[in-house]
Amino acid sequence: MLVFLDIDGVMVPAKSWESPKLLSDGFPEFSDRAVRVLQNLISEDTTVMLTTSHKSRFSIEEWKNIFQRRGIKVNTIKSLEESNWGVSRKDEILHWVHQNKLNEEFIIIDDDKSLNTLPHFLKDYLVLTSPMVGLTDRHLDVIKSMLGDRHPSV
Repeated sequence: MLVFLDIDGVMVPAKSWESPKLLSDGFPEFSDRAVRVLQNLISEDTTVMLTTSHKSRFSIEEWKNIFQRRGIKVNTIKSLEESNWGVSRKDEILHWVHQNKLNEEFIIIDDDKSLNTLPHFLKDYLVLTSPMVGLTDRHLDVIKSMLGDRHPSV
């Protein structure tokens, strides 16, 4: 499975009244509930495709360490290509999809409401989080119904 994953507003709730706690690697702590939900989605063959604006801030190995320090074991992490042309998250995802084949099941987890205008073949697999809350058990239920019995780990 391929998981297009944003970080801010998904793994790190965006609470304007407080700064997120930074861990020793210089990146914010993930919410415990978001970690639990994401770990429930990940299996040996899951690829996490980072869509976050932080995607180029760290190497793939550093991202693996960031996830591991926060209790998430993921074997394969990739990231969308950094765009210097100032495009939206939606356009970055569309560009990737047009350049690559989506030959596996996928889910898009993000808090960016502009993704509601994705074409239906993508939007049907969009899980939109509330930026101040992030990923929750309710989203896991939504993902389970989206993927049905096709994914053994959900």
